[in-house]
Amino acid sequence: MAVHSVSEINRYLKNLIAGESPLQNMLVRGEISNFKQYPSGHCYFTLKDKASALKCVMFRSFAQHLRFLPSNGQQVIAGGSLAVYERDGVYQLYAESLVPEGTGDLALAFEQLKEKLSAEGLFDEVHKKPLPRFPRRIGVVTSLAGAVLRDIYHVSSRRWPMVQLVLYPVQVQGEGAAKQIAEAIAFFNRSCPVDTLIVGRGGGSMEDLQAFNEESVVRAVFASKIPVISAVGHETDFTLIDFVSDKRAATPSQAAELAVPDRAELQRYVHLLSSRLRKVTENYLKERREKLWHLMQRPALKEPQRLLAARRQRLDMAVLKLQQNAKSALTERQHSLEVAMEKLEILSPVQVLRRGYGLVEQEGHVLTSVKEAKVGSSIKITLKDGSLSARVENLTGQKG
Repeated sequence: MAVHSVSEINRYLKNLIAGESPLQNMLVRGEISNFKQYPSGHCYFTLKDKASALKCVMFRSFAQHLRFLPSNGQQVIAGGSLAVYERDGVYQLYAESLVPEGTGDLALAFEQLKEKLSAEGLFDEVHKKPLPRFPRRIGVVTSLAGAVLRDIYHVSSRRWPMVQLVLYPVQVQGEGAAKQIAEAIAFFNRSCPVDTLIVGRGGGSMEDLQAFNEESVVRAVFASKIPVISAVGHETDFTLIDFVSDKRAATPSQAAELAVPDRAELQRYVHLLSSRLRKVTENYLKERREKLWHLMQRPALKEPQRLLAARRQRLDMAVLKLQQNAKSALTERQHSLEVAMEKLEILSPVQVLRRGYGLVEQEGHVLTSVKEAKVGSSIKITLKDGSLSARVENLTGQKG
C-alpha cells in the first residue's frame, strides 16, 4: 500500500471537487454567521442551516460590487464554486455573488444606507433650507434626453416667465451616473451660483433610480449651500436624496411649481390687496368725515366769537386785577418811602443847624471837643444859612 503526503491528498481532493460540474457555479442558501471583512477587502463568513455549516470566502474583486453590507443573521443565497483550500485541507465556497433572500439587494442596500445616514443626522429637519420666494436663476441637474427638462421649462415659464434655467446635463442611470450628479451639484455651489437647484429624472425601476441612492450623491446634496429640490420618479418612487433634499417633489413638474411662484396667482392676490386697501381707505375717510362733521357742530366751532368773547372778558378782568394790584403795591411802596424820608429828615444834620446849632471844622476835621482846637488856628463855622471863618483866641473848657 502506497504512502501519500498530506499535500498529495489535499491536491487530489481539490482536483476531484474541481472536476465535479455540480459543485461549480452553484447556488447555496443559508444564514450568514461569523462575517468579517478585512482591510484588504476580502470577506470571510460561514453559511449555516439547522444541521450544517459551510465556510465561504468572497474576494475583493467580487465584494466591491455588493449593493448591501452583509451581516450576521441574514438569510442569503450565495453563488460560486466549491474548492479545497490545500493549506488547511478544508473545502469552502468561493462566492462570486451574494443576494439577500426575501428582498432584493438594492432594497436592502437602500435601507442600510438610509439607516446609516439618518443616524448621522443628514435627514434632520434642522438642516432644511427655505426655498427663495422669487428666484431669478434655477439650476437643473438632469439628462438632456427625456421629458424632465421639458416639463420643468414649460411649467416654470408659464408660472414665472422671468426666471432663467441653467442646465448641467448628466447621465441619470448606469455606471458613472452618481459621480456626474455629485459633480454637477458641487459645480453649481462652486462656480455657478443659482437661487435653487432641481435634481431629478423621470420614473423607473429601483435599478434605474440607483444613482440617486448612492452615498456620494446624498452627501453632495447635504453639503449644498444652495437649496435643493429632489424630483426623482413619480408619486410612489422614493430615493435617498428625497430625504436629504430641502424639498421633495413627486414629479419634475411639481418641482418647478415648488421652485417658482405663480404669476397669475400673485396678480390675483395683488388685485385682492388693492381692493381691500381701497375699501379700507374709503371707510377710513368716511369715518373721518363723520367725525369732522360732528366736531363742526360744536358751539365753539359753529360760533367761535362766543368762545373769543368769553376769553376777552377773562382777559379784561385779569388786566383790571393786575392794574389794581400794581396800584396797591405802588401806594404801599410810596408810603414806606415817605416814612423812611421822615426818619432821615429827623436824623439829618441840617435840622440840627436849623435849631441854632453850628458845625465847627478845623483843617477839614469836625471839632467835637475843645481839646482838639489849637490857639491861633483858623476854624470854619457852618450855620443853617451859610458859614463863617474865625480864629481861636482862647480855649475855655473843662479840665481833665
